[in-house]
Amino acid sequence: MIDAVTPTSERISHTGEVTRTKRRLLRPTSLRTRVTLFFSIAGLLTSTALALVTYFIARSYLVQQREQSAKSQAYTNARSVSDRLSQKDINYYTLISVIPTEGLGLLYIGPDRFFSQNSLQFNQSQLPPDIYTLVLTQGQSGYQIHQIGGSPFFVVGVSIPGANAAYFEAFSLNGVQNNLRLIATALAIGAISTTLFGAGLGWWASRRLLRPLSRVSNAAGQLASGSLDTRLPPETDRELDRLATSFNEMADAVQARIQREARFSSDVSHELRSPITALTAAVEVLDAKRADLPARTQQALDVVTSQVRRFDQMVLDLLELSRLDAGATDNHAEAISLPDLLRRIAQRYGFGDVPIEVVAGASTIVNVDKRRIERIAANLLDNAKQHGGGPTRIVIEPNRLERVPTVNLVVEDGGPGVAMSERTRIFERFTRGSASRGRVGTGLGLALVAEHAQSHGGVAWVEDRREGGSRFIVSLPVGDV
Repeated sequence: MIDAVTPTSERISHTGEVTRTKRRLLRPTSLRTRVTLFFSIAGLLTSTALALVTYFIARSYLVQQREQSAKSQAYTNARSVSDRLSQKDINYYTLISVIPTEGLGLLYIGPDRFFSQNSLQFNQSQLPPDIYTLVLTQGQSGYQIHQIGGSPFFVVGVSIPGANAAYFEAFSLNGVQNNLRLIATALAIGAISTTLFGAGLGWWASRRLLRPLSRVSNAAGQLASGSLDTRLPPETDRELDRLATSFNEMADAVQARIQREARFSSDVSHELRSPITALTAAVEVLDAKRADLPARTQQALDVVTSQVRRFDQMVLDLLELSRLDAGATDNHAEAISLPDLLRRIAQRYGFGDVPIEVVAGASTIVNVDKRRIERIAANLLDNAKQHGGGPTRIVIEPNRLERVPTVNLVVEDGGPGVAMSERTRIFERFTRGSASRGRVGTGLGLALVAEHAQSHGGVAWVEDRREGGSRFIVSLPVGDV
């Protein structure tokens, strides 16, 4: 029976997908990122330190040059004023107005008379108190940086004791301040550019340095996935070539050992076929005569019969696994109707009464190897019969967690379920869950399911059934149909 049903809620991700997602979230920062950050921080710190040193040196130099120029001009103008004050009938307003200066002049004639070139910009009220006291009270000369009208000025005061006078001059520092602002902007831009250059250099260097490691990582991943012929090309650098050579030697040794073990397993399984066949034939003959045997002998015959049949099935499974390991079996994919195929398989193996349901949105036409799908479905149905109280239904549902179109083949049972600690191990060879203890089985059925699923580019896993029991799931890429 094939029914179309619509899921009532989104299915949660299976254990393997959740684990991979957690690993991605908890994955530490990559080495390339750390190298790039190191170069960026090093460039930032170096450029910032150089910028600060350059700025303060430039600031000290510009201010010092301005101070020297201002003091030289102020003293020169003060001597000129002193010379003219010795003349008779001098006009102080005319005297201060004709002083050639780029600053602002202020003339003091005792007692308490001030004459300014521009009284609105610079007058006696704007004199720094320290300079005022030093020049007019103590009769000395001095200079000081002072704010006048919100702008910085360099104020110079020169005492002229012979004429009971003093000369003050204020020089604007706005030009120096603007130059320093331009220098600071240029240095900031330089620091940012240096940091970006350092980040680019770090990214380029890390990519170049880590490229061989990336090749090694990719090659190791291919080896782990079963591509035993993967090798690294020779490197021009001596140290890197040693790494490539060592990796290739390791890959050769691994490939040789795996092939040797696979060949041994295949040879052993093949050699066991003849005695197993003979034993099976003998047991079948004895079983046909069981009515003539005593009761205790019949019990012993039952044990021998079950164990011989189990042994025979184990040898067949081992032969199949050895062929899979050796890559001796190819996929003969063809476009088929998955529900029709599963219905025929279920009837062939005595599970014709198990309902088959198709979830809305699931692809029913898939490009797969029918023989492998039959092996997968038969093993899952037999596993449910032996260890899960019998299969309750077969489900075909869409897998929306994968990037490529994928369909899930699900076999549900109403058994005790599978413990969380055993959900990965039961797909390993000769591994049996706690629910199968004391039951007949080879421990290879689910391993064959995982191997055949992997040959299609899929994966097998188990999860809890909402109503109790287990859901054994095999994801299969739909492929080009």
